[in-house]
Amino acid sequence: MKALVYGGPGQRSWTEVPDPRVQDPKDVVIRVDAVTICGTDLHILGGDVPEVTPGRILGHEAVGTVVEAGAGVSALAVGDRVLASCISACGVCRFCREGSYGQCLGGGGWILGHTVDGVQAEYARIPFADLSTYKLPASVTDEAAVLLADILPTSYEVGVLNGGVRPGDTVVVVGAGPIGLAAILGARLFSPAHIVAVDKAQSRLQAAKLFGADTTVMADDDPLAAVRSLTGGLGADVVMEAVGTPETFELCTSLVRPGGRVANIGVHGKPATLHLEDLWIRNVTITTGLVDTYSTPKLLGMLVAGQLDTGHMVTHRFPLEEIMQAYDAFSRPAQTGALKVVLTR
Repeated sequence: MKALVYGGPGQRSWTEVPDPRVQDPKDVVIRVDAVTICGTDLHILGGDVPEVTPGRILGHEAVGTVVEAGAGVSALAVGDRVLASCISACGVCRFCREGSYGQCLGGGGWILGHTVDGVQAEYARIPFADLSTYKLPASVTDEAAVLLADILPTSYEVGVLNGGVRPGDTVVVVGAGPIGLAAILGARLFSPAHIVAVDKAQSRLQAAKLFGADTTVMADDDPLAAVRSLTGGLGADVVMEAVGTPETFELCTSLVRPGGRVANIGVHGKPATLHLEDLWIRNVTITTGLVDTYSTPKLLGMLVAGQLDTGHMVTHRFPLEEIMQAYDAFSRPAQTGALKVVLTR
């Protein structure tokens, strides 16, 4: 089969590799029907995730059809259409029993496209399939469903829920890329008074307005002045970091009010300074997190019910064999206007 293979920092290729096979009774193999590219994949290519070794098939977000199932798989059958979650769960370790599937000790967690081969391929092996896939109703398209593999639960759990968004809050999202936009979408479910989006690209700030931001600020302007103007000088109740750079993290800690919450969603490859000399006295809560995907069934239900409008998220569509061009478009959003790209057979 063909797959997108990581060759080291800055190197990727669409090339022939051996077909995946069932290696454990709990595995399934899926035909990949729709797949997308994540900002984390760009971090991998940038050398920010050294656990990913050359030769690894990238990708952790896919919708597919089961073509082979191990003897230990009980909830799936050949022909089932499924969402492959970005997080795999053994289901029996301490963290899985607590619902913290991202921290799985039994061989799961974030493994697809990380420590085992991923889903940016014609076929993919999905470990722990009963707990790591979701059957999809016919009413949900592949394009809508693939957003549930990572981006929607990540922004909802690590951003909105960890940040404790409440009615009437002022919420700031730093970074209006796909994760930031999904965070805006999720925050709206809790009726905040204001949602402020901060980004360097005007096109992404325009997209943020479509997703529900009522105030947008260019990063090179003065986000602190804008937030203080909205809040009577207090600062934001919740600030979400959705980029993954030292500068954006430090900006977030400057925008939060005393007693507020900073929820870090971004993937960081470099150290960021934590200004405790300013923060220690301000009762600020800072959270980090890898998504657990416990919210995926709820988000799927909201998608089916029409409560999540993801129609503006996908801006570029490619056939699977044009994944190299898709990476190029996704990696240059300022020039291409790309938010999410979806590749299909």
